[in-house]
Parts: sequence; structure tokens; C-alpha cells
Amino acid sequence: MGGAIRESLRQLANDCSLPAALEAMGERWSFLILRGSFNGLHHFEEFQSELGIARNILANRLARLVDKGILQRQPCADDRRKIEYRLTDKGYALLPVMISLRQWGERWETGVPAFPVLVDARDSCPIRQVQVLSHDGRVLGKGDLLWALAEDVVHEDEAAEVKAAE
Repeated sequence: MGGAIRESLRQLANDCSLPAALEAMGERWSFLILRGSFNGLHHFEEFQSELGIARNILANRLARLVDKGILQRQPCADDRRKIEYRLTDKGYALLPVMISLRQWGERWETGVPAFPVLVDARDSCPIRQVQVLSHDGRVLGKGDLLWALAEDVVHEDEAAEVKAAE
């Protein structure tokens, strides 16, 4: 990725959304808890049993994910004394990130496909690699991207107006 914009990395540490997102998620246990949530785990005991995580660490990570609005803590419908953890819309929005990180790990870290394989529920075919797409759906590679200041960004409606005027 190129571009003539030089950014202050020190300032980015305070203002950039990437460090903020990483701070919200924490570390590997948070990602595994989130993966468990996507796979239907809802109860403290289920997470603890499936992940083999220490109870104090699990309690800490669940509380953090709730505080960040990624999971919601609510009483069970069938037993109000029990608590379950459910993904919020903010939590569901992390699905493409989780898939992308998993695919990256398969390619660059483990070198083998992860199991179980993530497939399309309609036809059981494996999902495609997560890609960066342009506003019009083209697949973009690293040579197709650059950083722009907000005032230099052309929005789709403006691009359509320019094209129509030509």
C-alpha cells in the first residue's frame, strides 16, 4: 500500500481504530470465547469446559467482552438464576474479522486448513477467502490501495455525478 501520506505513529496509537479494536478484544482467550459464541456456547460452564480455560481468566474475559458491548449478559429464559452470554450486533460484526484472521493463520502460521471447515449453510461448500473489495466490487490487491486524507476522498455518489457529466 502506497500513498504520500506520512502518519505520526505515536498519534495513531491514541486515535486509530485498529489499536482500539485490539484493545477491545484483548488476546487469544477473547477470540476463542468469541469463536465459541459464534458456535452456540452461551453459559460460563460451557465456555470453561470447551476451552479448558481457568475460571478466573474466563470470568475476566467475559466481563471485558460484556463491558465492551461485544457480549450481552442476560438471565436464562428457562432458569432465571443462570446467566448466559449472547453476542450483540457489535459482536456479530466481528465475524468477518474472525474469519479473516483464521484464514490468515491457516496460510501463514499453521500451514494447514483448520477444522471444522467453515461452509455455506445453503450448499455446504467452503467459504471463499476474505478479500478487500472496491466500492464497485472489484478485488483489490496491495498495489490498488492508498491512504487519502478525508478531504481527498471521493464518495460513490460524487463519482457517479462526475461520470454522468462526462
